Amino acid sequence: MPSYGPPITTEQARKAVSAALAEARANNWAMAAAVVDQAGILVYFEKIDDTQHASPRIAIDKAKSAALFKRPTKTFQDSVERGGIGLRVTKLRGAIPVEGGVPLVINGQIVGGLGVSGGTAEQDGQCAKAATDAM
Repeated sequence: MPSYGPPITTEQARKAVSAALAEARANNWAMAAAVVDQAGILVYFEKIDDTQHASPRIAIDKAKSAALFKRPTKTFQDSVERGGIGLRVTKLRGAIPVEGGVPLVINGQIVGGLGVSGGTAEQDGQCAKAATDAM
């Protein structure tokens, strides 16, 4: 698992959010995207007009989860889907078991986390992937 590096800059965060929301706009999805540093502190946020009101908070929560746990939120989603002992993840404070949150890695080190919300879990994940590809 990668170590933490220097915190993400505002410009890097803006680039990640821009790529995520460009993917959303290309698919006519109203979404919110947020970037936090490694400690889960908000660095940058943006949303498309008419995004559902819950999405900004969810995007920030997904970004925090990805940064603090050093893994995509889809990892937690998959754990819950398997059931059984995988359901323990629901008791981890801050672990969001819904796709759309990813660690942001630069030069092999985690510099922050990105969260996207507004569509289905798969759509959120697609937009998050666009952001990591742009990094």
